[in-house]
Order: sequence, then structure tokens, then C-alpha cells
Amino acid sequence: MSSCHKAYITTPIYYVNDVPHIGHAYTTIIADMLARYSRMSGLETFFLTGTDEHGQKIEESAKARGKTPQEYADEISAKFKNLWDYFGIGYDKFIRTTDPDHMKGVQKAFEKMYANGDIYKDVYKGHYCVSCEAFFTEIQLVDGEFCPECGKPTHIVEEESYFFRLSAYQEKLLKWYDENPECILPRSKRNEVIRFVEGGLEDLSITRTSFDWGVKLPESIDDPKHVMYVWLDALMNYVTALGYGTDEALMSFWPARVHLIGKDILRFHAIYWPAFLMSLGLELPKHIAAHGWWTRDGEKMSKSKGNVIDPKEVADAYGLDNFRYFMLREVPFGGDGDFSQKALIDRINSDLGNDLGNLLNRLIGMSGKYFDGRVETSKVRDYYPEELAEVEASLANLEPLLFEMQLHRYLEELWKPLSVANKAIDTYQPWVLMKEGKEEAAMALNGLVATILAKVAVMLYPVMPQTAPKIAKALGFEIDHKSWKKLFKEGGIVESFTIEKIPPLFPRIEAPLLKQNTDLSASQAQNAKAETKKTPEKHEEGIALIGIDDFFKTSLKVGTVVKAEALPKSKKLLLLQVDVGEEKPRQIVAGIKEWYSPESLVGTQVCVVANLKPAKLMGQRSEGMLLAAKDEEGLALIRPEKPKKPGTQIG
Repeated sequence: MSSCHKAYITTPIYYVNDVPHIGHAYTTIIADMLARYSRMSGLETFFLTGTDEHGQKIEESAKARGKTPQEYADEISAKFKNLWDYFGIGYDKFIRTTDPDHMKGVQKAFEKMYANGDIYKDVYKGHYCVSCEAFFTEIQLVDGEFCPECGKPTHIVEEESYFFRLSAYQEKLLKWYDENPECILPRSKRNEVIRFVEGGLEDLSITRTSFDWGVKLPESIDDPKHVMYVWLDALMNYVTALGYGTDEALMSFWPARVHLIGKDILRFHAIYWPAFLMSLGLELPKHIAAHGWWTRDGEKMSKSKGNVIDPKEVADAYGLDNFRYFMLREVPFGGDGDFSQKALIDRINSDLGNDLGNLLNRLIGMSGKYFDGRVETSKVRDYYPEELAEVEASLANLEPLLFEMQLHRYLEELWKPLSVANKAIDTYQPWVLMKEGKEEAAMALNGLVATILAKVAVMLYPVMPQTAPKIAKALGFEIDHKSWKKLFKEGGIVESFTIEKIPPLFPRIEAPLLKQNTDLSASQAQNAKAETKKTPEKHEEGIALIGIDDFFKTSLKVGTVVKAEALPKSKKLLLLQVDVGEEKPRQIVAGIKEWYSPESLVGTQVCVVANLKPAKLMGQRSEGMLLAAKDEEGLALIRPEKPKKPGTQIG
């Protein structure tokens, strides 16, 4: 259906139960980068973002604030749109699931799936989490009641429902994953999805009767008490934004080149969404790319701690382009990232200031001192062919890295030409060349540096769309498809020009520019501070008491020891490989050598604290802790009474 000359890039549509945070900004900045690159490379591009506004959680949140659901959705949706506009995000459409055309498209899809025999009516009973808008089986629950995702209580829902025959698509989905190894990125996430689907798919409840705030069923179904499940409604936005079910003029952009999402909604996008598309007879997306979460200074962000990051305030303090560069460079896509002002300052001062900004300053200085600001490039290939070849070798790696979502490596490779330029200046020393009367060689060296900076500026533009054009203007050209083709695709040289002096792009930052509680109002910050000062409630025996929410912050799992060995040079430590139901075993360093031999542990089960921050012991990374009890008679590991599947939650 789509042309190879088109690119469709999407973010998830953000749920309007909270204001935009750094995770939302991260996804949107990545999508904006991909869209800008696609346009620059000559592809007709459509970039979609927006908000997800239906569901029981929104209905309840609105009621708690004395608003109608529509009023509440309008208010929060506007915050997202305003922030993306403030950030200069180049989206082509901002969709809302309350848009009339979207709702018509969803009804059309329901009607078609119903006609196909993929939707049927029955009664559903299950444990439902309002916060996650999801059902969980008995075995998934924590302590028989609590949601395994957020830890909040679930409640039994028994109601009439329409079901989608998800089970009928199990083999088709597995075939798709097998034949398209890059359909889910990173590939490790694809493996997680495959294992889940191989475990068996149950039919999916896709309507509710217990609340009203949602898309009604089409009139042809004639069942007005039902509204559609929020995930069916939300996922359809990717095609209703292109006119599915109404005016389908933009459907030529389908399928999506990249769906960008957070890892917490991977199952919905990698299982439900492709199955819906199969039922509708539509092509499947090329890539579903799931990124990780962000912490702050190593801690999970929460309002009570006062450490939630307001992306606007960070961008205002440090510069939007600097913030964009940091987010894309700091963490491998798919992994969790940690935001700290120190790390951001280091990136600005080192990568941007020392490597990029200083090189431009050196070029401006050399050009002004020796050539009255004139940069001649006609002899660059004659004098510096090896340097040019090295630069082109790095640039050749860039485009594949971009659409494999290896964004940090894209920027690593893009920085290599800067090293070539700085090294060339230090090696050939233009001041020496001028003293020796080798003016032509010095002039060509100037042209080499300018050409390298021009190539880097073009490929940096999608990441830093405000800064890169400033560099280009100083070098006498504009960043567009023509310059991309010449300088990147064809390996060309920048035209000779007179350099324009510009102020330093990245002034050095000596100290953090934001206060810790900058994202909170004064009253919120005061409350958070007071909360941390409260004296813990104690049991009569002097034990500090905690709430159930604190307990559920700890993830305890059953693990099977698959390998054990003594740690050299240690009298107490064993090095264990423990299967806790993940893609590969966890490495855990345990101080139990005095009581257990490695041989006695292999094949036995243990209880693991699975969400501890990794630590290093005797030079080895430890990714968890074993539960044990110790008294005057020694230490004993806490074990399940009966064998359990690795990864089983303890609670």
C-alpha cells in the first residue's frame, strides 16, 4: 500500500492521566529526529503524535476534580500539544481519540472485524486493574489481589463483553516475528514477545459496560450499553490519523516505518495491534521500537520525592538542542537511562563544547588569522585524501544505525570525523605550514576542517535542529536535501566561502543550573520534605512499620541456580548464575561459601530480591540478592517448599 518514497513515524498517543514528563519528551524527540532525517533525505514524511483520552481511569480522574471527562481531557491534552509546539516538534498531525473522525474509524474497524467473525459476544470475568487498564490472571496477581505491574489492588469484573479472537492469530503472529527479525527493536524485546505468544494467547475482551467514557459500538451492532476497550480505541489511531474509515487519502503512508513506544506498552503494540491489522487486512508496521525508562540520579522518579523532571525546565536551563543531544546520546535505545545534571553538563562541556564547538572556533581563528576569513576547498582532495576517506567510512555507517534504533552509536560514529579534524590540525599544524611557506597546504587544511564540520552539521541536524543550521550558516551553506545529497550521499566537498564569525555555541557550564525540587510547586516541595522527615511508625517491639505500597516496591522471585563457582581470592563469596525467568540468567554474588559448596547449589531453587540496583563485589557485577536466615547455628537459604517456575513472584 505504501510507497518506498514515504515514511510514517509515530509516537504512542499519550494517556491524559498526567502531565508530560521526561519519558514522553524522550519518545517524542526520537520520533522528531527520525522524521527530520526522513524529510531531509527526500522522503515524503508523515509524523503523528497525540493523546489517548478514553477509559475508566480518565472518567474517575475527571470526577475527582469536579470536571467532565471531556473538560479534563481537553486540559491535559493541551499541555502535551503546547509542550511539543514549544519544543518545535515537527509533527504533521496531533490526534486525539475524542476526534469525531477517529471515533468513526474505530467503529468502522469494529464493524469489519465483527463481519469477519473475529469478534463475538460472551461474558467476561477477571481481575481488572483500573490504573493499568488491563486484566490479569489469578497466577499473575501478587498475593492473589494486587496488580503485578503497578502494585495497586485489582477487583473482579464480571460483565457481558465482546471478544476479539486473539487466539486465532497466535501462529500468524509467530510467523511474522520469524520472517521479520527487525519487526520489534531492540531484538531482545522481540524474544520476550515471542516467548509470551508461545505460552498461548487467550481471546481478548474488547468492550466494557461498567463505564460510559469511550467509543460506542457502531449502530449496525445495535448494542448501545457497550463502549470499546481503551486499547482497541487507542491503537487504531495509527490508521484513523491517515483517514481510515473516513477520507482515506493519506492511507498511502501506511504501513508505519517506525512505531515508537515505551517498553511498558510493548505487548499491546507487538501482539494486539498486529492481530487487529491482520483481521482488517492491512499491512503490518515495519518496526515497533520500544525504549526503556528514565530514572533521576539512580532513583525512580516520584512526586513525593520531589525528583520528577520537567522537560521544559531542563530545556530552558540548558538549551533545548543540548537536552535533545543528551537524551539521544546518553543511553543505548531499549535500555533504561538515568538523568543527572552532572551527566548532562559533562556531555555539554565535553562532546559539544570541546569536540564540536571548539573545532568551529579553531576554524574561525585559523581562517581569520591566515586567510582574512576566506576558506578555499579546491585542493582538499589533493592534500588530505586519507583523512577524507576516514571521514567517509564513518559517515557510511550512519543511516543503518539510525533506523536500527542504535541512536547512541549514530552519534558516536558522527563524532569520529570531528576527531579526524582535530587530529589533522594537531598533526599538520597550520601555523608551521605558514612559516614554512606551504600556504596552499595550510589553506587546504582549513578547507578539510570546514568540509568535515559541514558534513557533521548536516547529519547532526535531525538531533540538534537549532544548532546545526547555525554551524551551516557560518560555513556558507544551508541544510536541505540538496546539501544532504552532496555532502553525505555523494561524499562531496563544501564550496569555498568566507567564514562568518559567530559567538561560541556551547559556553562552558561550571555548576548545576536547576534546583532539585524545581519541578514542584513550593507547597508540594514543602510537603515532600515534611513527608521525608516523619518519624517512622514502629511496632511495639521497635520494628519500623511500612505501608503495603513500600512492600510492593520489592520484587521477590523464585530462581533456579544453573551455575555456581567459588570466587577466587574470596573466603566468603560464591558466583552464581540464577534463572529468574528472564532472557538470560542473573549473575549474583552471594556471601554463603562458608555454608554451601558450589556443587550443592546447582539445580536447587532460591528466593531472589530481583529489583536491587546492581552492585560490584570483588570486581564482579551482582544483579540481585538471595534471601537467607542466620542465627547462632549458622546460615540457611530461604527456599520454596515445592518447586516453582523460575521467575514466579513471591508475595
